[in-house]
Amino acid sequence: MSATVELRVIGRGDDTLVGDAWALKERIRRDEGVLRQRRGFFTDAYRRSTTYALVERGFGEESLVGFASVRRDGYILFLAVEPEHRGEGYGKRLVAEIADDHSSVTCHARTTNEAALAFYEGIGFETVRRIDNYYEDHGDAYYLKLGDDSLADKLSRFIRR
Repeated sequence: MSATVELRVIGRGDDTLVGDAWALKERIRRDEGVLRQRRGFFTDAYRRSTTYALVERGFGEESLVGFASVRRDGYILFLAVEPEHRGEGYGKRLVAEIADDHSSVTCHARTTNEAALAFYEGIGFETVRRIDNYYEDHGDAYYLKLGDDSLADKLSRFIRR
């Protein structure tokens, strides 16, 4: 029996997988020094958003591969993929799902988070502006928007292949 990865959409007000999402985010924070949020903020924001979760099922177990929590306006609050699954298209799949459901997709990324910036720019996000002292720890951010040149359509087609 092989493992499969399935998409689950978790609606607002539902905290299904919030513990797993927090644990993934915290592993990334410890290892990479990014995704720094307080637990209360994270949990509250997760519950107020729609979360797209990629769950690997196989061998009688389930594990969270990645997730994206999104506000009603298409703003990505959190996006994380397990480090051992990066480069397999899961981040693109999450963004494609969001683009399918929203007319505009935006997010912030730390100016120092080169991996995130490369990912977002690589799939068509454009830097709208820089915001100094954006984060609680006074870190700077870029406000990013998915380009309007039909890339959302291209990303949406990606997930249907």
